[in-house]
Amino acid sequence: MSDFLSPFWSYYISAIVLVGIFACALLLWVTSKNKTTSGHVESTGHVWDEDIEEMNNPLPLWWVGLFVITIIFGLGYLYLYPGLGSNPGQLGWSSRGAFEEEKTLSAANLAPIYAKFDAMNIESVAKDPQARAIGQRLFMNNCSQCHGSDAQGSKGFPNLTDRDWLHGGLPENIQETITKGRNGMMPPMALAVGSPSDVKDVAQYVLSLSNSPHIAQSAEKGKAKFLLVCGACHGPDAKGNTVIGSANLTDNIWLHGVGEKAIVEMIENGKVNQMPAQEGRLTGSQIRMLSAYVWGLSNVPSTQNEMSK
Repeated sequence: MSDFLSPFWSYYISAIVLVGIFACALLLWVTSKNKTTSGHVESTGHVWDEDIEEMNNPLPLWWVGLFVITIIFGLGYLYLYPGLGSNPGQLGWSSRGAFEEEKTLSAANLAPIYAKFDAMNIESVAKDPQARAIGQRLFMNNCSQCHGSDAQGSKGFPNLTDRDWLHGGLPENIQETITKGRNGMMPPMALAVGSPSDVKDVAQYVLSLSNSPHIAQSAEKGKAKFLLVCGACHGPDAKGNTVIGSANLTDNIWLHGVGEKAIVEMIENGKVNQMPAQEGRLTGSQIRMLSAYVWGLSNVPSTQNEMSK
């Protein structure tokens, strides 16, 4: 990895760029030395269809002029802007700097709009049509890649339109999740549970908790193991714990797949999930607006229909 951080590559790219430009200038100078005399133009020796001969005509002056202008422009650009390896150029321009400028300008233009909603509680913001429209655009640009454009998620990505929340569904919980992100971890528990048949029994018990199709005799055998090994996180009632983000296993909502096979795989291999923090990417006002929108998806009925518009 250190090879890619070496200054050699900066010099290498700079050399290629400069050699290319000066090679063009040299080629232009060499070809300009070829002068025709007495109107006679030499042949290149290439002939097609018996009588179509390629002649070695000198470049027109306007074409030569364009070459010269291009070379001068290229050198001027490389002097002012980044293009020679790690050299930032005399103007110090960068795509990141330009992006930050645009972001700052956009934030300044939107500040009066956000100020209006910053003075309202999140529940009220979630019910405001203008705020919902802004929140929906923020969601589409920043959240839909994982949770889907309809916010109903997919395998491994939570559905945000129901009332099932790993870390709590209050507005402040959602705002904290968006701001700081979440790191969820289910450790592999097969060794603690016991034999493969014990793991299957626990899986059957988990299925029975939500009245999903299961084998009653096997589920009964798995109950004691569940309480001993899994109850510490999911609770003795298996309703989960929002403080640590453990799932409620008594409903019929399955984030990583349903059925014995999916549950056995979870017990054997565990699972690590990450919700990236948006702090630094979005402003505080944008996070608050997005939090209101997400909270409204499962608490303000009218927002459900707006996702499909």
